[in-house]
Amino acid sequence: MGSLDGRVALITGAGRGIGCEEALFFAAEGAKVVVNDPGVEIDGSGGDTGVAAKVVEEIVARGGQAVANTDSVADWEGARRMVATAVDAFGDLHVVVNNAAVERNLGLADLGEAEFDDVVAVKLKGTFAVTRWAARHWRERYEAGDRADRAVINTSSGSGLLNPLPTQASYASANAGVAALTTVAALELGRYGVRVNCVSPSMARTRLTLEVPGMGGEPPAEGFDPLHPAAVAPIAAYLASAACPRTGQVLSVRGGTVTVNQGWTAGPAVHRDGPWTVAELAEELGAVPMEDPYDRLAEALGGALGVSGREQLQGMINALLDRR
Repeated sequence: MGSLDGRVALITGAGRGIGCEEALFFAAEGAKVVVNDPGVEIDGSGGDTGVAAKVVEEIVARGGQAVANTDSVADWEGARRMVATAVDAFGDLHVVVNNAAVERNLGLADLGEAEFDDVVAVKLKGTFAVTRWAARHWRERYEAGDRADRAVINTSSGSGLLNPLPTQASYASANAGVAALTTVAALELGRYGVRVNCVSPSMARTRLTLEVPGMGGEPPAEGFDPLHPAAVAPIAAYLASAACPRTGQVLSVRGGTVTVNQGWTAGPAVHRDGPWTVAELAEELGAVPMEDPYDRLAEALGGALGVSGREQLQGMINALLDRR
């Protein structure tokens, strides 16, 4: 008996990478799966309907149940159709996993408006759109007396939450927005029996991360590969299971480590009764320690790069920004 027996799950971006591994794992755990993926390239161009179909074929060959959907999450009506696909094919929808993403890695000074918008449209607007249409279905079911457990698992990234990666202004911004959306949705949708959580993979080897420093190495010949995208799937499945009590949580996943994030936390403060002057702020805040973004980047990537010095990190950043 699997942990997801009887559950119907819609997984976006499920044709490759983390989404594909989640689809395969969910099906193995007994879920009926809608595999959504338009089969686009990393930057969102092109399209291949065979990408989603291939994952469906693999699930069915293993004895599972799945159907394909090739709509884009950035398309408002497409998001509605993929929710309808789940209901039409399997009679209901219990779980949404928002995994779809595209990337346009350019320095901020070179990133164009359309390139920024495209990334945000898929990652942030797409997460909202699919969740919104699912919420409409779940509200109707709840008001009709259905008290089944429902769950949304959003996908953020270390880029945007913990790792300030240069050239990812659009991707990091969208992922930070997804984490914020998670907490709001958890508060709003709880009244309908819907739990909303977020997984934030870091250092997972996918098409989107192969050019990140430290990610291009060969995987181990045998044993556990901490960078394999399959490491994320069990965490998503746990959050999707009806027995899971968690909601409003953002869980970072890095290999075999799962960290419960606590969002923005209040740090040191300065206070006065009345308005500040610039000189007073300069004196008081000048005595408060500042978290240097270079230190954060060194902590995130230093282990993989074997470097942590500011000059070496700046050299890496310059090399990334020079790729136009």
